[in-house]
Amino acid sequence: MGGSSIHQILINAITVKNIKFESIMSLKNTKTTADYIPWDSAINLVHRLYKDKNYVMSLFVATAIFTGLRIHDLRDLRWHQLLEGDVMTIIEHKTKKQRQIKLNPDFVEHVRCCYEAMGIKNPNEHCFLSQKKTVISTQWFNRLLKQIRNKYHVPCKNISCHSLRKTMGRAIFEKSEENSEMALIKLSEVFGHSNTQITRRYLGLKQEEILEAYDLLSF
Repeated sequence: MGGSSIHQILINAITVKNIKFESIMSLKNTKTTADYIPWDSAINLVHRLYKDKNYVMSLFVATAIFTGLRIHDLRDLRWHQLLEGDVMTIIEHKTKKQRQIKLNPDFVEHVRCCYEAMGIKNPNEHCFLSQKKTVISTQWFNRLLKQIRNKYHVPCKNISCHSLRKTMGRAIFEKSEENSEMALIKLSEVFGHSNTQITRRYLGLKQEEILEAYDLLSF
């Protein structure tokens, strides 16, 4: 085989490797927008997980949809924060700002049921521990949510921890009906958005409103 042929083979091999590498990096850097879970489906999931004695994930889903906390703040929670008083105060991991959250009485009762069912003795213990008594990682929570979605047929295509935060936002917006604009203002404050347009995009409302415009046409 001539020198030029060998040279061309090496060039082709390098090109193929570069294409594969670029493809892998492209997939790695692709961001998938998390979907939300319809509220009734989310509440039903909380109950079904509890019934199946999956207390950690039942508590996790419930806490996420009733507080709207980011995953870092959820992982930091300790039992006493959810069981003492009707308002919880935290320092947000991302913003470093203090935030107060009003706790729904029915949600608190669910927390208490999980606390007792799991046989927790120390209220200062982290809420979301693995069997090795370490705080469950974000990656592992995302993996568990995908497994749960498949097992319980949860209507949420792109599910992740972020889906639960969006679930709360969508529920508040949809339940507000004629006060939807006021709800968006409040939600933008809860989520730390600088304006309601960001909140609209975050909740997926912007695209829905654009698509609904086509329904105004008649043939």
